[in-house]
Amino acid sequence: QAKLVESGGGLVQPGGSLSLSCRASREIDVIKSMGWYRRSPGFERELVAMINTTGSTVYGNNLEGRFIISLDSEKDTVYLQMNNLKPEDTALYYCKAIGRMLTSMYYLDYWGRGTQVTVSS
Repeated sequence: QAKLVESGGGLVQPGGSLSLSCRASREIDVIKSMGWYRRSPGFERELVAMINTTGSTVYGNNLEGRFIISLDSEKDTVYLQMNNLKPEDTALYYCKAIGRMLTSMYYLDYWGRGTQVTVSS
């Protein structure tokens, strides 16, 4: 069973907006932070944005302002609002959670399967 379930994504024209969401399953007992990375063909995976349970955020290069990340801790769901999208935003977007099981003291990285975002006219 997938521990992170992503939704959203798709095809949008330049200048348009899209919203992604990612819900963590109850198998992850304690979540420290959640967020998004992306990978474009021929490039390495890069940070889009991360948010922790205190609300602190970090964004990838030149994304803050166009992209807005938020977290609903009660629902263990992270959202990414993407505005004024550009063709170079085209990528496979992966959800990431840093969390642990109650039976462990170690935090692990969990990854979703990815959702495609394509910005094209």
